[in-house]
Parts: sequence; structure tokens; C-alpha cells
Amino acid sequence: MESPYPILFEDNHLIAVNKPARVLIHGDSTGDPTLVDELKGYLKEKYQKPGNVFLGVVHRLDRPVSGVVLLAKTSKALSRMVKQFKDREVHKVYWAQVSEMPPQPEGHLEHYLRKDAQQNKVMAFNRQQPDTKKASLDYRLIKTSAHKYLLEIIPRTGRAHQIRVQLSAMGCPIIGDK
Repeated sequence: MESPYPILFEDNHLIAVNKPARVLIHGDSTGDPTLVDELKGYLKEKYQKPGNVFLGVVHRLDRPVSGVVLLAKTSKALSRMVKQFKDREVHKVYWAQVSEMPPQPEGHLEHYLRKDAQQNKVMAFNRQQPDTKKASLDYRLIKTSAHKYLLEIIPRTGRAHQIRVQLSAMGCPIIGDK
């Protein structure tokens, strides 16, 4: 059986795959197929596992986002990797194509974010407000072409929808983001 997603790395403990845009990592109210469930099926068949397959999500990417997703094949690997992400031992880099030229070719953004869990939306504020969490990231313009600007983003915090919301608050919404 072939993997439902391109495998970038796999050993006894971890598997890294290229997640396409619009694919869910975990299930939600839509009932759409998930990356985790499809990979569990693939691993179950590939290794002829008779029981349940363990597959833990080390980090997440939003549904509209494509990119590398790292998953743990054992609970021990999951706890170790989650700790490394939490302790900021993993260096994460994102690329985003935006529709507006950033005010500066590189910079640091700092906002206070409030999440509305009911609507799954996040709002950015320049100053701390009730129920907000500080979010920061660094960005750098790496390519320009015909009203499209490619940014490299390094998040300094890990907030829900942080990159999308902060870039939009800067006046540079990600192309295709709702």
C-alpha cells in the first residue's frame, strides 16, 4: 500500500509527511477524513498490525495550510517531541504568500490575541486586553512577483492562527485565507 501523503522521513519512532492544504489533521464537526486516520490505516496495513495503531500529533497545522507534519509512532516519542517543541528546541520556519507588500522588508510583530472558540476566529490587539495572550513573530520578505509577496516567518510564540492573524493585522493577509 502506498502512503496517502508523501513521506519525508520515517523511522521506528517518528513519521514526517507533507500535508496538503485543506486536509484536517484531527477530526472536527465536518466528519471529513483526517490525516491521522488515513496514516493510521496506512501504517496498520504496511506493518500488518493486528490491533490499534498509535499515532500522536507532535504539532499542528491549520486546515488551509500545507507543510510538514511530524507524528509520533510511540507514546514515548510523542512525549519527548512535545517537550522539545514546548521547550522551543525545535526551530520552526513558515512561508506565506501575501497580497500586500509589508511595510518593511523584515520585522518583528507583537500582538495580543483573543480566540473566539465558538466561531473559531482569533482577533489581534496592539495592547493587552481581557482574555488575550501575547503573540510574537519575526518575518522577512524573500521574494516579490506580480502583486504577490513571499514571507518567511519564524514564530516566537505558538498561538492558534497566530501567523494568519498577525500578518493580516499588519495589513498583509495571506492569499486565499478566509
